[in-house]
Amino acid sequence: MIPMRHCDRVHAALRHEPVDRVPIWMWFHPAIASQLAAHLEIPPYRLADAMGDDIRQTWVGNNHAMEGIVHEREGDSHTDFWGIEWVKEGDFNQIRRSPLTNADESAVRRYAFPYDRAGDLLAPMDAVIAVRGDYFIGCDISPCLLEVLFRIRGMEDTLLDLAAAPETADELLRKAADFAVYLAREACDRFTLDWLWTGDDVGGQQTMIVGPQRWRESIRPHLAAIFAVGKQHNLPVAYHSCGAIRPIIPDLIEIGLSVLNPIQCNCPGMEPLSLKKEFGKHIAFMGGVDTQELLPRGKPEKVFRETRRLIDGMTSDGGGYILAASHSIPPETPLQNVFAMYAAAGESHEAIMDRAATIRAGH
Repeated sequence: MIPMRHCDRVHAALRHEPVDRVPIWMWFHPAIASQLAAHLEIPPYRLADAMGDDIRQTWVGNNHAMEGIVHEREGDSHTDFWGIEWVKEGDFNQIRRSPLTNADESAVRRYAFPYDRAGDLLAPMDAVIAVRGDYFIGCDISPCLLEVLFRIRGMEDTLLDLAAAPETADELLRKAADFAVYLAREACDRFTLDWLWTGDDVGGQQTMIVGPQRWRESIRPHLAAIFAVGKQHNLPVAYHSCGAIRPIIPDLIEIGLSVLNPIQCNCPGMEPLSLKKEFGKHIAFMGGVDTQELLPRGKPEKVFRETRRLIDGMTSDGGGYILAASHSIPPETPLQNVFAMYAAAGESHEAIMDRAATIRAGH
């Protein structure tokens, strides 16, 4: 098959059509990203180019405050447009103060989302749009609902609200939803996108953080409104949630889901091939490569074999799958295991090294 452009490869896969190779999009822990970049002798920000990844995307919601602002020194901090104070602890920013922790109902009602900073929030998309034409372009507005409440109110207070003060929880969920819809519309109107990326981590390692019925009552209607923005712009809608979310996958499909990520395969009900068999006619999947055992502890031969088995099973209908890990690739992963995973998708170590050499020459 003639090599495809990155964007065409992803579009074809989402239509469940055959591709020259399975699309790839990986997330790396900063430490292993630095190791890989050093091995390839390229700047870390060029890693996706060298590895052959097909998708380019950035955050425009609160995830940018968490991951997009990078501090050099331990303990450095910033306060985002939501009033959340973040501090660098290790490789990531962690929440030091949430603006509505221990706040009463009147403070919750007065709380305002940062509509006036939409231009600043959307600005990082300019660099992504600059490579449109070859790569598949996404815009990430997540977190959208429950996880936003965890950040601005605190997880404990949010869960207490859901149990004992549903009016307070519903008020904040409505505000979060209204802002997510606004941000999605602004992004879809301003930029030519290939998909709209949404999400909230609503699953734990064993079960959902909020029960499926409570999720359906309090969260599903708002999420449907957010999905509708992408559908109104004729875009696939991707949804990210870690953990065991099997009970709500039919709901997500009913409200317009196109792509589910990251398929945390060690959680109950999230075995990728089983999900493919049950839901593969309705949605595409992204993820499923085990980051708890296989990648950090497996031998390269096993990584290659298991990744190949996953790809074959997830593309049994000709497509419908994007290769990715079930979480960020952890720092203890041997580099040879990363290359074995890519080789299983058709991207050899030699091809990656050749692209790195081209990057070095241009850099």
